[in-house]
Amino acid sequence: MKLRIATFNVENLVSRNVYGPRRRPQTAPALAMFDFADPAMRAQAQASMAMTLEDDDRQATALAIAETGADILALQEVENIGVLAPFMKHYVHAVSDIRYGHLRLLSGNDPRGIDCAFAARRGLVADEDAIVATSYAQASFASLGVYDPALAHFGIRPDDRVFNRDCLEIAIDLGDRDLALFICHLKSMGYAADGRDQTRILRRAEACAIRAIVQARFGNGWRDANWIVLGDLNDHRFTIGRGGAIEPTLPSGIDPLFEDFAVDVTAGLPEIQRWTLYHRDREGPEGVPVEHHVQLDHILISPALAAANPDPQPQIVRRGLGYATPLDPTHPDRSIAWLSTRADRYPRIGWLRPQASDHCPVAVSLTIPQTRRGNQAGSVPGPG
Repeated sequence: MKLRIATFNVENLVSRNVYGPRRRPQTAPALAMFDFADPAMRAQAQASMAMTLEDDDRQATALAIAETGADILALQEVENIGVLAPFMKHYVHAVSDIRYGHLRLLSGNDPRGIDCAFAARRGLVADEDAIVATSYAQASFASLGVYDPALAHFGIRPDDRVFNRDCLEIAIDLGDRDLALFICHLKSMGYAADGRDQTRILRRAEACAIRAIVQARFGNGWRDANWIVLGDLNDHRFTIGRGGAIEPTLPSGIDPLFEDFAVDVTAGLPEIQRWTLYHRDREGPEGVPVEHHVQLDHILISPALAAANPDPQPQIVRRGLGYATPLDPTHPDRSIAWLSTRADRYPRIGWLRPQASDHCPVAVSLTIPQTRRGNQAGSVPGPG
């Protein structure tokens, strides 16, 4: 059996036009130019603007999903099924040849309420009970054996929750074979100059927790099982600078997932082709912006799946990014005149917005081997 699998951080697929006291950043620039004597008028204007901008963005998001041609979607930053279902119906199904159902989403720990979600091609399984979702949002550092005493510096205790968002397990019974997905959205690096260094220990604990969950889930046969860890891992192992210069960025918080554990489906690509997010820091030295293309989004497959798929051909969909993102890191020209005239984006994509997301979908077609079911049993530690 061959399945096409994709992961995509869809960037704030939510029903709210505000996040608690924080307004959505898309509406703030225009609203800053207007005075509203009546706060209710301002709120109404902001909501109307948010809906218009959301429609533009989501048409592009849907095109990016359609381009993956995926049978299975692992999504990040989705508020709830009540948002995901109409998005699929009114946006994705309007442009895609694939109809999605079998939706799964369980609430995680993100304070903004953006969670990991799952969708699959209708008819992938005949019985909805063949797809079981399990959240590890309640799992603690201690219960998974990943507490580092250095975490005490941040006021983190062993019985605190290890996942900043979640690790959502999707177990799929495909008849003569099983497949388990572990959909993740790890701790953000933040926006401060030293944010990555300050938060690395948290992502490393999350990565160790994912590894512990997988190994406990499949026991001694974890190498022979069909499992995939995928999602926005929010850390990189190298960066691509202007001109295509590759700079290693080890250690990385996600190293435990690569060290004698899983195989990245993009490993066969040159590093210059693996990036899934572009970051431009306008506050660089001497007033010159510093830019980096990085790979934050991953599909990591088990040793068994790697053996069955020795030469995966991954696809990274970038045509939904705003024109301000240089799709070729090696090209020297960063002028607006050059970038804005590239014929390499979807219709209606803008300079910074509309865009599909700030992340790129990653997709790959994988042969799923038959499962030796006698070796699949395992006991996962409780949330503790």
